[in-house]
Amino acid sequence: MSDMVRRHYELYPYPHYPLLASVRRCDTYALNLVALWTRFNGTLPPHEAMRILVAGCGSFAPYPFAVANPDAYITALDVSQRSLRRARLHCLLHGRRNVTFRAGDLLDPTTADGRFGLIDAYGVLHHLEDPLAGLKALEGRLMEGGILRVMVYSRYARAEEESIRRAFRLLGVRDPAAARRLMGRSKPGSRLRRFVESSEETAFTSGLADALLHPRVHTFRIDGLMDLVHQTGLEPLLFAHASALEDPDREIGRIRRLETDRQSPGNFILYLGRTVAGPCRDDANSLLRLNPCLADAVGALHLGTRQIASRLGHANPPLGRPERRFLRRFLRPVPWSALPPGAPSLATRYGKALFLLRYHT
Repeated sequence: MSDMVRRHYELYPYPHYPLLASVRRCDTYALNLVALWTRFNGTLPPHEAMRILVAGCGSFAPYPFAVANPDAYITALDVSQRSLRRARLHCLLHGRRNVTFRAGDLLDPTTADGRFGLIDAYGVLHHLEDPLAGLKALEGRLMEGGILRVMVYSRYARAEEESIRRAFRLLGVRDPAAARRLMGRSKPGSRLRRFVESSEETAFTSGLADALLHPRVHTFRIDGLMDLVHQTGLEPLLFAHASALEDPDREIGRIRRLETDRQSPGNFILYLGRTVAGPCRDDANSLLRLNPCLADAVGALHLGTRQIASRLGHANPPLGRPERRFLRRFLRPVPWSALPPGAPSLATRYGKALFLLRYHT
């Protein structure tokens, strides 16, 4: 990653959440390594897989990963020392101490050595000079069975920001103060004013800088993204953006049809795997277990209905008393063969939501 990108994040660490901002563990369920490994491999992860790399971690992401994975060894990597300092402080203030912070470029193999069971590169590849080189560098750090989550900008979801970003560069607008002056002079009802009024990012300096002043941005159509993937040994496992279909091939087709009308489901969120074994399927000898991040949410008797934030493209079912009562039975592993009539279909539904883990021993 180039010096200009590093300088950008030294000036404007992103995101800029308050240091006392906390997350509920139940809302981190889709960051849990055990749940993801089990979903895509059909077994619990071996001890050596309990390593997570948060690549291009920014100033916040290590904290929710640490909340979701208190028993994992987490490496947080970023080019910006300032972002890392804030991320470290956030973790320390919330008592999260299982994270090692490393400054460096993800293209440098010495910055985070060894193999990882889970790698997260959320909003990273599209800021690299060569996204394919970045994807291959991440692939090389995945162990067999490992999972990589990426988010990259969609060409059509990002169209408005990109038109404004290019205009700012042509006008020589390089800092948030100058951008705000220009935005303040924009006419009511103009394209720029409408964007400013509809964007939460522009309310904060770091968000404005990331959205409209970033020195390098790539956007992708779906076929361009899949071309990158096909040049690696990685396998598409699951799209997790809004309204994504469960089957990756069907979702790719759906996005192609949207793109013919210059539409998009949003920025692309995709789980990729390296020689994963595949999910556990229809074996009476398999076990079911609750996602460990949800133990408190289903175990408390005094809670009313609780909604768990969507993380896999669709809204999660609300957890009222009956739902929590059902899930509570899986605080310890339960054999699939021991489920009462009617329970398998409900268990399958919660398995797709990543609330329940199904696996072979």
